[in-house]
Amino acid sequence: MEVVSNSMDKNDVISRCTAAAKEMRKDALTMTLCAGNIGAHVGGGLSMVETMAVLYMGIMKYDIDIPSNELRDRFILSKGHGVLALYTALNQAGFIPKEDLWTFKMNDSYLHGHPSMNPEIGIEFSSGSLGQGLSLGVGVCLALKRKNNNTSRTFVLLGDGECDEGSVWEAAASASHYKLDNLVAIIDKNGIQYDGLTSSILSMDPLDEKWTAFGWNTFVVDGHDIPQLYDALSRQSDKPLAIIVNTIKGKGVSFMENDPKWHNSRLTKEQYDQAMKELGCNA
Repeated sequence: MEVVSNSMDKNDVISRCTAAAKEMRKDALTMTLCAGNIGAHVGGGLSMVETMAVLYMGIMKYDIDIPSNELRDRFILSKGHGVLALYTALNQAGFIPKEDLWTFKMNDSYLHGHPSMNPEIGIEFSSGSLGQGLSLGVGVCLALKRKNNNTSRTFVLLGDGECDEGSVWEAAASASHYKLDNLVAIIDKNGIQYDGLTSSILSMDPLDEKWTAFGWNTFVVDGHDIPQLYDALSRQSDKPLAIIVNTIKGKGVSFMENDPKWHNSRLTKEQYDQAMKELGCNA
């Protein structure tokens, strides 16, 4: 069972997460290029990269040799279209070979546009229907408590646009009611959803005050600052824990950042070359 955060010095963990995030961002762009005209949800995938790097390279307990180890932490990607960040994190963790990433969305690939349950490679839950992941997380955490598992935590990553869904708040209320101190919700607050700015479609601000009012310990961090993410996700809490990560959609690529067009789009070779140059990588 790998427990990175307990077996390495904090500075070493931060360095490991930083290196992983750089590789993940590059790989996510290559996967988008490989998807061709099918395209990918690249903007929201890039906004999640640092969060996923910290989770898989610095926080979560998992065992790539025994994926079903009962003492593992669980991860649920409620924001299912953010799979680019999930698949690249699973590659960094050792679950998915690098060469398999380039088969993303191909007919015979197991790497679909939304996660499909495959516990052997670290995908424990299928997702994609927005607003369902937190409810699933509540059920998982209740089951862990009934099994007297007091060490495993469940992490659920949601989008800020997803918080329009009433089911999110039913789950939030349930988590507080049942005192699920083993549940962590991470809200990727990049300010853009499929059809525009979240502020104009259905403003949920102040989002942190809403989670707090529902009985959660709530913290707001810079979602691209790895030390901040590490400190927030390392917290032990006597209540469900909500971490709101302020991010930039399309982070790291100038022509993608804060542009709703890149919620889901295709990437040309010319755009790919430019993006890789901006990231300091050889395309």
